[in-house]
Parts: sequence; C-alpha cells; structure tokens
Amino acid sequence: MPDENNVTTTPVSGVYPCYENQFSIDIIGGDGSTASNLKTIADMETFSVTIDGNVEEWNPFNTEGWTRRLVTGKAITISVSGKRNVGDAGNDYIESIATKTGSECSTTFVWNFPSGATLTMPCVVNVTEWGAGDSRNVAPLAFDVMSDGKPTFTPAT
Repeated sequence: MPDENNVTTTPVSGVYPCYENQFSIDIIGGDGSTASNLKTIADMETFSVTIDGNVEEWNPFNTEGWTRRLVTGKAITISVSGKRNVGDAGNDYIESIATKTGSECSTTFVWNFPSGATLTMPCVVNVTEWGAGDSRNVAPLAFDVMSDGKPTFTPAT
C-alpha cells in the first residue's frame, strides 16, 4: 500500500514487478535528511544498480600459488531514467542541480525494497540527460545517484 509519497509500505513476498521498488530523495540536499524532505521522483521508468568492490590481491607462499583476496571497499551507483515532470518536487529537484557542482549536488537517497527493507544512502547526484530529444518525444530526465560514504541497509522486519 503506497503512503502519501507513493512509497510501498506493505512488504511483498515472492516475485514482484520492478515498479514495487520505490525511491525517495531529500529535496533540501546536504546532510541531515529528514522524512519531511524526502520526496518520490515522478515519471521515472528504469533503474540499474552497480556495486563496485575494491579487491586487494596478494600471493603468499603458504597458499602454494593460489591468490588470496579481500574486498576492502565498496561503492554503489543507481542509474535512473524517465521523463521530466515540471511541478513534481522530486523531479524538479533533480532538474535543479543539472548545472550545479560541488556540495550542491549532495543529498540523501532512499531505496524502499518490495520486501520492506530500505537502503538510505548519502550521495551525490550527477544529471546525465536533461530535456533533449526529437520534437515529438517527451522530455527526458536521467541521473546517477552515487554513494558518498557508507549507506545504511535496514532489513525487512
């Protein structure tokens, strides 16, 4: 059941359509996100997630030629694309930082999973597609949300 921000609050089980994943962004930006600042981003159509792991490798004598490895760092990038929707708070916020740099692109992003789990991620937003296209197209809006420090994953209860 979606709440006032169209965020699913009833966990699902089994298989599910991708639209059951819901995203919110802090439209004030910076540190110290509050629930009232979190807004969904209207008219987004696709997303993909990339997790980059930093892996250290070494070859000690006692492993008889076999390589040892340890993941020493992580980074998450969530790439989102859809349509520009003027008047939607989340969509307007993304559009507003298209030409900004530095800390003006820092905020908090929340991924609500269909299971009821959440990922709250301090991030930087990099707008990658902004209003261009054929004359008959609906204006696009696409962006990457890139982790900026350690996110907090809260499992479903």
